[in-house]
Amino acid sequence: MISLLIVDDEKIIRRGLQSVIERQFPNLFNYRFAENGQEALELLRQEPSDIMFTDIRMPIMDGIELLEQLEEHPIRPEIVLLSGYNHFVYAQKAIRFAVKDYLVKPVKREELFAVLERLMRDIRMREEQADKAGKDASLIAAELVTQHLTQKDAGETITQNKLKQAGLSWLEAGYTLGLLTRRAGGSQPSSTDAAAFRNQIAELLQGHMDWMLTRDGEGGTIMIARDPVMFYQLAERWRLSVYEPQLRIAISESVHGIEQIRWAYSQAKQTLKYSIVLPELDVLDYTSISERNERHVVPVELIQRLSNLMGMGRGNEMKQLLDQILDVRIISCCEIGYLERISQLLNEELFDKVFRIYGNRVLGLLSPYASVGHIGNFDRFEHYYAVVGQLLDSLDRFIQDRREQAPTEQNTMQKVLAYLQTHYADDLNMAVVSNHFSLNYSYFSQAFQEYYGESFSNYVRRLRLDKAKELLVHSDLKVYEISDQVGFENVKHFTRIFKDTEGVTALEYRSQRRLFEIQVSYD
Repeated sequence: MISLLIVDDEKIIRRGLQSVIERQFPNLFNYRFAENGQEALELLRQEPSDIMFTDIRMPIMDGIELLEQLEEHPIRPEIVLLSGYNHFVYAQKAIRFAVKDYLVKPVKREELFAVLERLMRDIRMREEQADKAGKDASLIAAELVTQHLTQKDAGETITQNKLKQAGLSWLEAGYTLGLLTRRAGGSQPSSTDAAAFRNQIAELLQGHMDWMLTRDGEGGTIMIARDPVMFYQLAERWRLSVYEPQLRIAISESVHGIEQIRWAYSQAKQTLKYSIVLPELDVLDYTSISERNERHVVPVELIQRLSNLMGMGRGNEMKQLLDQILDVRIISCCEIGYLERISQLLNEELFDKVFRIYGNRVLGLLSPYASVGHIGNFDRFEHYYAVVGQLLDSLDRFIQDRREQAPTEQNTMQKVLAYLQTHYADDLNMAVVSNHFSLNYSYFSQAFQEYYGESFSNYVRRLRLDKAKELLVHSDLKVYEISDQVGFENVKHFTRIFKDTEGVTALEYRSQRRLFEIQVSYD
């Protein structure tokens, strides 16, 4: 598994990233967590990580200082910075420390997944290129094809002479590309497993001419054959062999020349997606898949209605809606993009929405259903349908229970709000407030996030800034006096937070607001 270290001072951010990543890439990452840079360094000293996501602003040791410390670290992870502050100065520092990417909070799912896929591809490429000594002609040929497939500028360097030397002249006469996979419960095979898989394929194809096996740069196995019948022969021999699990092959249409290999690979990759709705086929052919021209409008309104019913205890109505949304009669004849879009909306409009509202309280319930994040994690459509239905049923019961507790919590949170409005200038923290109301610390943290939609520390900081802005406009107090009156630990901290939040200094804010009020009074 790939080791992923998430460094952030807010637990809901750490666990939230894990939840989103796990649903998209189940069973692929080994997660570790740290609240600040100092904890992260200690964890890295104990055991290195492949990838590290780190916040910039943290107590004790922030993200930039952590990067400085890692300059001398013997085994450095691939680093991605996280920050709620989209400032150029941080991007500059990130470049100086060779950071792989920079994501601004709140992190978008698509950007997060794109970064992870790029990092995983780099990691796999390094693993597969670790030992290239002693390659024979067939391995050189495979490397040549992989290079062309994964490097945009590789085509110019691959001449006919190189193809001939590698024994690949037959590519010019025409070939079919196949993407070979095994049912493996959604987990990615290790490089050792992939090598053993290719050896099994090679054993079954002994005696055949004009074919080759190689890699796609993403951990997948590619087979190229002059005669497409070979793929069907391979599937038949696999069924009769002792090898497990089931072999799945997605093949492209026939193409000519190595310059068309990327096109053929994209066809095979798209074709493989249809295995969820065509589980009975060992070989999926792009030619037949491409005939699926029928398009259906994604049932957005039905998904919204399903979302509205969550927690209402109307399970039968929810099941009827789910049957309409995931109508197998429509899905079985549509392009796979139709099912992909439905899956995306179910994640965004239902499952992600529940997590945004209830945070860590629902994390334990969501985690066992991480596979619903992507249809590629399922071998059969009925398995996907069943898991989605089970998750909806569990969430429905969870939200019902939460609503029954809501009146008591609402009354408590209203009292907390009144307390904060009166004591914002005091030395406040969650421990103080939770003790004042005789609440468990962890429970209070989660309940506050759920009720107000933001963390306790963010709420208090915003409240203090609002009070400071009132004093800046309606009093002649000095900046350091206002800082002290609204509860900031020192004026330096206040001025930095104010500038980061408002985009101007406290004095500039006072000047602008007073000038605006003068103009309004003249008008």
